[in-house]
Amino acid sequence: MENETPVDLRTRTADFALRIVKLYVSLPKTTEAQVLGKQVLRSGTSIGAHYREGHRAKSDADIVNKFETALQELDETDYWLELLVKAGIIPTQKADPLRKETNELLAIFTTIVTKIKKRMGRI
Repeated sequence: MENETPVDLRTRTADFALRIVKLYVSLPKTTEAQVLGKQVLRSGTSIGAHYREGHRAKSDADIVNKFETALQELDETDYWLELLVKAGIIPTQKADPLRKETNELLAIFTTIVTKIKKRMGRI
């Protein structure tokens, strides 16, 4: 454990986006799979972009805005993954690792936003 360094959010969100891209590429070419796949592709790959925008924000309010958008995209990503499973397009075991990461990122971004809002006196 001592030699391990924590993966920062920049890397973690980029890795998540790449996993979403690989999922999309692996989907069947049916209309249903492609429509749902494009939705998860859009939301799942935008999280890292919102993180980067927030990371470079000029104010706490701007950080909160960008990170809350990332939270919305994470929730949407979870929704599309759930639909892909319920529609029988991908097996649960293929979606579960992505959904787990989605929920972990949700928790991380929620904690960050809550701390910043407390600092701003908005909570």
